[in-house]
Amino acid sequence: MKIGFLFPGQGAQFSGMGKDLYEKYECMRDIYNRVKEITGIDVAEISFNESDERLNQTKYTQICVLTMSLGITEILKTEGINAEYSAGLSLGEYTALIYSHLFNFDDGIKIVEKRGKFMNDFAPDGEWAMAAIIGLDDEIVQNVCKDASLDGDFVVPVNYNCPGQVVISGELTGVQKAGELAKQAGARKVIFLNTSGPFHTEKLAESANLLEKELKKINYQNMDCKVVKNFDGEIYKQDDNFSSILMKHIISPVRFSKCLQTMLDNGVDTFIEIGPGKSLSGFVKRMKTEKDINIFNICDKESLEKTLNFLKGER
Repeated sequence: MKIGFLFPGQGAQFSGMGKDLYEKYECMRDIYNRVKEITGIDVAEISFNESDERLNQTKYTQICVLTMSLGITEILKTEGINAEYSAGLSLGEYTALIYSHLFNFDDGIKIVEKRGKFMNDFAPDGEWAMAAIIGLDDEIVQNVCKDASLDGDFVVPVNYNCPGQVVISGELTGVQKAGELAKQAGARKVIFLNTSGPFHTEKLAESANLLEKELKKINYQNMDCKVVKNFDGEIYKQDDNFSSILMKHIISPVRFSKCLQTMLDNGVDTFIEIGPGKSLSGFVKRMKTEKDINIFNICDKESLEKTLNFLKGER
């Protein structure tokens, strides 16, 4: 059995996420407390309080999703469960890099806090949106976005999640127009996402440049888990220019289907999504593979116990 961890990104958050695990596991509470000490952000309060609207603000969303995912990895470590490969969707790539120890914990938390702040504070003015197009080939979605942009509205494909699912991003009017064109082209669904900026587009160039300056200050360490990068779907090498890659990560499309294919090609047969939601598990199910694979997601006590029961039974 070869295990690969998958870490979700912004948009997966929901009020109350991680609360039952936080209450049960001291090691998870320790992660939340360490994050609070480093950033001054009370992630537990923001994540668990249903009336706290900060959870959907980029400068808080990212640190909250990251903290939950890292807390669950600590629980798995106490059970002797570790991954040989990991990947994350957008923000989730930082979770994977912290898990792999490329960043030490403090540096990883600080850089994600800054990433969220830059993306929040330096996003261009305007009404922005993201939407998932379900049921069309990548090339058709690309053409739909080109057609929707003819009148000056900005909209581009940004997340190639899995076969038949591409996320588009841009001005609200452009995304709405592209959504209608996608339906006319045969899309089964167009789902608007819970996000607040033109993520993974050139519109965040200022945020990317600011983040690169911070990334250059970090002392990168040797990774002890292989991480597959969003930028091109390839495995990170220890001599990669991490600052440059992670800067481009903000303004470039996410090639997540390529990440999954790379993991499959390298023998990963057990995928565990760690954090809020279960979208990434769904992406794995859409991948074409000739071998049997196991797919789990861990977002609460019930899903954790189900996963652990399987993994312990396979030992």
